[in-house]
Amino acid sequence: MNAPLTPRTIRIHPSDNVVVVVNDGGLPAGTALPGGPTLVQAVPQGHKVALTDLPAGTEVRRYDVVIGHTAVDIPAGGWVNEQRLVMPGARSFDNLPAPQPPADLPPLDGFTFLGFRNADGSVGTRNLLAVTTTVQCVAGVLEFAVERIRKDLLPHYPNVDGVVGLTHSYGCGVAIDAPDAIIPIRTVRNLASNPNFGGEVMVLSLGCEKLQPERLFPANAIPIQASSDTRGTGSAGPQGVPPLSGGETQSGAGGSTVVLQEEKHVGFMSMIDSILTQAKTHLERLNARQRTTCPVSELVVGVQCGGSDAFSGVTANPAVGFATDLLVRAGATVMFSENTEVRDAVDQLTRRAATPEVADAIVRELAWYDAYLARGQADRSANTTPGNKKGGLSNIVEKAMGSIVKSGNGPIHGVIAPGEKVTQKGLIFAATPASDFICGTLQLAAGMNLHVFTTGRGTPYGLAECPVIKVATRNDLARRWHDLMDINAGRIASGEATIEELGWELFHRLLAVASGEKTWAERWGLHNDLVLFNPAPVT
Repeated sequence: MNAPLTPRTIRIHPSDNVVVVVNDGGLPAGTALPGGPTLVQAVPQGHKVALTDLPAGTEVRRYDVVIGHTAVDIPAGGWVNEQRLVMPGARSFDNLPAPQPPADLPPLDGFTFLGFRNADGSVGTRNLLAVTTTVQCVAGVLEFAVERIRKDLLPHYPNVDGVVGLTHSYGCGVAIDAPDAIIPIRTVRNLASNPNFGGEVMVLSLGCEKLQPERLFPANAIPIQASSDTRGTGSAGPQGVPPLSGGETQSGAGGSTVVLQEEKHVGFMSMIDSILTQAKTHLERLNARQRTTCPVSELVVGVQCGGSDAFSGVTANPAVGFATDLLVRAGATVMFSENTEVRDAVDQLTRRAATPEVADAIVRELAWYDAYLARGQADRSANTTPGNKKGGLSNIVEKAMGSIVKSGNGPIHGVIAPGEKVTQKGLIFAATPASDFICGTLQLAAGMNLHVFTTGRGTPYGLAECPVIKVATRNDLARRWHDLMDINAGRIASGEATIEELGWELFHRLLAVASGEKTWAERWGLHNDLVLFNPAPVT
């Protein structure tokens, strides 16, 4: 005979008038909630239950934030979902809280990892040969060449972790002098200087494309910033950036370019041979590198969520936020992103800004993105997916409240615009679209050498250019996807672990992976394509 079901729910804040169902498979109608009402209907896992009668028009609060108003009468014990809620309008950018940043957390000393030191002062967590492309036209050639490099050359260079082709859909057929074209161009440029590539800039060009190698890498152009504020706190945003200048191809010990249309290439295999010849030079230098002990302050960690559910803001994201605070205390750089998934928390962001300039930059980036969406006749509500809603998230307001907690509790030290390189330590708002693939690409361009990705519905997301630690929000997902999820934060909801314990577990796993331990995505060789953010016209 089965043991009686023990109903479990989570209430984030005492002022909330809803709770979330924790039990796998949800709870049936007639279940009496501990200290609460009896369910008037079955409620799926992750979905909300009204604690009191909520007449039509009543504020629904979760995270002590109004996430909507009831569209119909909902009795105590009733199911509260997206079809029964009216989403509130977006918070105005006027009269936002002035910066009242929390005090910097006490330093955290004594933790290190084994990384690859680069000549520019950055540190890689992987030792990869990367080949940058100027245009999508060469992607097929590069794919063929990468397979040859992997098969024929890499076995001779045991200290090199792999080879990746930085392919993308840009480079020609675009309005390359349009103001917003700076975003994809500087993204491609800064991707090439990611710390995991050891300063070895290898470029594959077709020859006739608009994004010529000398335009992609004008002299002294890595990294490029949108403004003269090299700290990243006064970004001018994606607009108003002067056009790129011409100039000589980026030179230096690590740079080389192969142009397929050059007359010396007679036949396809001539092109491949040229690429492999250049690759050997880069591989020899990369192979001479060894891991050395580095302080945690050399880590540049990007945090992101995808396939989110109602547990994202309860388990995985709070654990990531705790680890974020630990990393910042140790002197590292941590980037949180996803414009539409923090937009409804803008008042929290400006309040946590370290300076008025940081607060202004946050508003400037989010306002620019509002305008970008409006040009496409869309708004932030377009963000939520069917999977988000199936997982209990009623709208983007609720999703944003759970997303923002990845940033921890400390002050926000800086802001960077899409495609910019991060140049300071601490907690940084990297203003990117929320798309998993675009956000990951932009965080790579910013200099990310380690990635944390939380998921509730589940995704095999990975990056070839950087290790990705995936954190499951639920026990059921961690059980079913046991060889895809690196950490199970569902134990917080089931009472088996605390946020603090999971935060420390993630912190130690980050150091282990930074030192060479493989993630599940790396073991299986799973990775997503790089996807550029291009708000400029396509011709």
